[in-house]
Amino acid sequence: MSQDYGTDTESQSGVTLEEELKEPAMYRVLLHNDDYTTMDFVVKILEEVFHKTQEESVAIMLSVHEKGMGLCGVYPKEIAESRVKQVTERARAAGYPLRCTMEKDG
Repeated sequence: MSQDYGTDTESQSGVTLEEELKEPAMYRVLLHNDDYTTMDFVVKILEEVFHKTQEESVAIMLSVHEKGMGLCGVYPKEIAESRVKQVTERARAAGYPLRCTMEKDG
């Protein structure tokens, strides 16, 4: 007697293989312009929290300054939340009102 393993795409947990391999939702992390936070502080945040090069950091900082907002990166939800929290904590500790937010990408 042979056992039929079939070609069922459901795993033992009842979750389809397609669901198991689904990419996580990604979130855009944004810095917002204000009249108090220094450009140097923004560059430092981008280098230390987002691991950007000095050139990348300056370009993003200029976008924040000129356009009112700059994209720091796109990350899975938990990482985006962590980066937003780090920026907010560092800015408040330094006495700056720098605002960092996240939004779903796409």
